[in-house]
Amino acid sequence: MPSAHNIINIQKTWNKKEVVVRTCDREKNLKNCNCTYEPCSRKGICCECVSYHRSLGQLPACFFPDDVEKTFDRSYARFAETVMSRQAWW
Repeated sequence: MPSAHNIINIQKTWNKKEVVVRTCDREKNLKNCNCTYEPCSRKGICCECVSYHRSLGQLPACFFPDDVEKTFDRSYARFAETVMSRQAWW
C-alpha cells in the first residue's frame, strides 16, 4: 500500500474557515525525484524535502540537473552558478 501524507490547510474565506486536505502521492513524486542520496527518508515527500533543505540553506535535488545533483552541493550559490552557465536545463 503506497504511503500517503496528508497536508491540512485551513483557509479563511469571508469569515468562514474551510479545511482542505491534500494528499501527497509519494509514488507519483518518486518518478520525478532525482535525489541520489539513498538513505533519505524524505524522497517523494516534497513538502518535507523542501522544508528540510531550506532549514539548511539549500535547495532540494530536483532543482539541479543530474550531474550537479550527484555532487551533493545543493547551495544557493551552486544553483545560481548552474543557471548562469547553462541557462534553463529543465
